Amino acid sequence: MHTRTIAGVDVSAIGLGAMEFSVEGHPSYEQAIRTIHAALDAGVRLIDTADAYTPDPDDMGHNERIVADALSQWGGDRDSVLVATKGGSTRTPGGGWGHDGRPDYLKAACDRSLKALGVESIGLYQHHRPDDKVSYEETIGALKELLDAGKVRAVGISNADPEQIELAASIVPLAAVQNEFSPRFTSSYRELRLCAERGIAFLPWSPLGGIGKAAQLGGRFARLAEIGAAHGLSAQQVCLAWELALAPVVIPIPGCSRPETAVSSAAAADVRLTDAEIAELSADLPT
Repeated sequence: MHTRTIAGVDVSAIGLGAMEFSVEGHPSYEQAIRTIHAALDAGVRLIDTADAYTPDPDDMGHNERIVADALSQWGGDRDSVLVATKGGSTRTPGGGWGHDGRPDYLKAACDRSLKALGVESIGLYQHHRPDDKVSYEETIGALKELLDAGKVRAVGISNADPEQIELAASIVPLAAVQNEFSPRFTSSYRELRLCAERGIAFLPWSPLGGIGKAAQLGGRFARLAEIGAAHGLSAQQVCLAWELALAPVVIPIPGCSRPETAVSSAAAADVRLTDAEIAELSADLPT
């Protein structure tokens, strides 16, 4: 597995987004563990989770505990895996989402995540989403306090715009930005470019963008399928390879619910597209 870095720590070029193990219709606990183990055995060394990934608003930390269990049951080197989690989002009955960026809430959320993950310090702690009721400066200040206290080893933010990235980086050493980016959702390319300029890891969430039957979706999706067919690859693998080619700071974190999908996504780290293919797929990205 090719590697990239987050705050000086080597991680796999392709990570694993763990959210699917805790959403509605999630796989069984046993299948979730098998899927995480398959990803790890394929060389994945970055797992992204969050305290708010849970099927029940009264069960915060559900996803984090699955990740912790999988790592404790894995026969490999647990210390070689960077676990990234997030705090600052809340859940409401019926599957809704809320946000709480208050410093006291984030500090309490971090403590809960430490317990759920069974660690003394979190490898990468990310603020989940800006809270328009709390100044962003206050929220990021709380992350700096957690870093200074040794409860987290690196700080990231998620769902942030360029101005928020610049503000956060002025307050705390910013290791990563996690924004949505995919063939369907390219508006965060400006944040990707900013991260590339500043040497900050950029973690695209939902990097496949519902690729499913790519050829039927048309546009960039259809071209991904065509390139895949020409090289004996899936459209999903071509998609991840394209995103990796956009900048050396990009580390996609595709989700999956089956071991076979985890292995297939991990293999995309070895795919090398031609310059012409990359240019074609990138032709209409925002400037």
